[in-house]
Amino acid sequence: MESNSMRGKRAPKGVLRRLIKTVFGFYPVLLPVALLCIFINALVSSVPSVFMQNVIAIVEKNFATGDWAAASGPILKLLIILVTMYIISLVAGTIYTQLMAIITQGTLAKMREKMFDHMQSLPIRYFDTHNHGDIMSFYTNDIDTLRQLISQSLPQLTISGITLFTVFCIMLYYSIWLALVVVCGVIIMTVVVRYVTGHSSKYFLKQQITIAKTEGFMEEMMNGQKVIKVFCHEEGAKADFDAVNDELFDNSEKANRFANILMPLLGNIGNVMYVVVALVGGMLLLVKAPNLSVSGMALSISIVVPFLNMTKQFAGAIGQVSNQVNMIVMGLAGAHRIFTLLDEEPETDEGYVTLVNAKENENGEITECKERTNVWAWKHPHHDGTITYTKLQGDIRFYDVDFGYVPGKIVLHNISLYAKPGQKIAFVGSTGAGKTTITNLINRFYDIADGKIRYDGININKIKKADLRHSLGIVLQDTNLFTGTVMENIRYGNLDADDNECIAAAKLAGADDFIRRLPDGYNTMLTGNGANLSQGQRQLLAIARAAVADPPVMIMDEATSSIDTHTEAIVQKGMDALMQGRTTFVIAHRLSTVRNSNAIMVLDHGRIIERGDHDDLIKLKGTYYQLYTGALELD
Repeated sequence: MESNSMRGKRAPKGVLRRLIKTVFGFYPVLLPVALLCIFINALVSSVPSVFMQNVIAIVEKNFATGDWAAASGPILKLLIILVTMYIISLVAGTIYTQLMAIITQGTLAKMREKMFDHMQSLPIRYFDTHNHGDIMSFYTNDIDTLRQLISQSLPQLTISGITLFTVFCIMLYYSIWLALVVVCGVIIMTVVVRYVTGHSSKYFLKQQITIAKTEGFMEEMMNGQKVIKVFCHEEGAKADFDAVNDELFDNSEKANRFANILMPLLGNIGNVMYVVVALVGGMLLLVKAPNLSVSGMALSISIVVPFLNMTKQFAGAIGQVSNQVNMIVMGLAGAHRIFTLLDEEPETDEGYVTLVNAKENENGEITECKERTNVWAWKHPHHDGTITYTKLQGDIRFYDVDFGYVPGKIVLHNISLYAKPGQKIAFVGSTGAGKTTITNLINRFYDIADGKIRYDGININKIKKADLRHSLGIVLQDTNLFTGTVMENIRYGNLDADDNECIAAAKLAGADDFIRRLPDGYNTMLTGNGANLSQGQRQLLAIARAAVADPPVMIMDEATSSIDTHTEAIVQKGMDALMQGRTTFVIAHRLSTVRNSNAIMVLDHGRIIERGDHDDLIKLKGTYYQLYTGALELD
């Protein structure tokens, strides 16, 4: 899984650049405006020392004469300029904070949307190989780390960077000697920051990963509470949780231990730097050493005093940067995980054969039409520019198909079978024999390693996946209902279906009776995957959802496994009506449900070992006979 591959690694250096580029792509106008306001705000906060130097110089000049009237005019002028600049800074600060609120929340919303859109394009393989709790962590924990990064850390980093650059330039302007003292302090600070953040960043990234791991564990425990209770595994679950929680505590404690020691270290280094600058400045004044500066001004108290203020400001800016490092590291760790999801290869589709509405004339010729006719055809463009139309009938054939989930490890061997339009084909065999895998190949959830699968004579690799799946209906063993009304859940199979069509599908599946007994009938709200329904009722709704889709091919994967015997008889009648005239693939442990199949395939370890109808296989007295008579049990 992705979380394992990232364990102990740092986020790549390009993540910050990519994140900034992404945010700029979302807000190409607002972001530059916000950055301009940040620049103005930072610049204004850097210049008070210049005004202080000028004020002290004016006072120093007029101190001997005591001509305060001459000094008050220039000082008042400086104060007016300073107040004006602070008003501009206030306006700029207000604008950028408001814009950053819009940009931050907008970016989070757009990133979630982008992630969800991309997730819809990922192949089933991704979800089969990644913990669902870990995937959920992308949308919660990892996205939340970006909020702090974008709204506070990056603006503060920008402000501090501008402040450092501006203040250092002013320092060089007034005194290179004192600036060199500050540089020595900055070098020490940089060494400390690199050492501490080098350790904390590693553990902050591990913290992000273990949070996702913890969320994944909790999701498993929530879903498996009944199993835990039934098998009295509470103590074992507690022990497993303690192990995961202790790992999260260990990484978080180490990350914050390094992070929390940084500010006290930098604060004390800043204080020492302040004292050293004061001592060096005082000594230079006492010995009347020549001043080396860009301005060419002589060293005086009007330079040393503002320089001390700038030293504090400089150390404070470095402290602010360092204080944000932890949030930046956490944010970049979350961004790295998000970009890892966005970089996952989407499901490829090289198909070019599409499914279209069609009509058939008296001569059997198929033509395309825009209106819905309930007649479908495969539109097959050829290299020479011609187009042929093949009526959708549901003829599916496997030719020597091999398949493996992992390259080099084949789980289906030399599968050959055919299902003519309207036939019912059943697959039986022990768990892991390959029954569900075959139906996954029909949907092209996975692509075969060798051989061919043809649908109405067309290689399914040539058919666009969306059109292929549109022609198929499926009822899974594990039902999935969505938050919404019963009617909306049935309509999920065909969003164009009206209420009457949904009710007809429910009647066909045998679900209409219990639905009408619900508090609000078809308008009853379902939540929590239909937690207010029994397992059998949820299965009936899943069958109704497939029925309203009205596809020519149906796949029933243990469709009646969760229904009692009495309900099964009702459902089986509806299913027989549903399967009438449709090609149907049935996977069942209850062999009574497949007796009327046109062909029964007995699988074992990915191979078809027996095939024929019920009577033929009973006469054969092989594996199917043993399963049917109970001499051999299905796993």
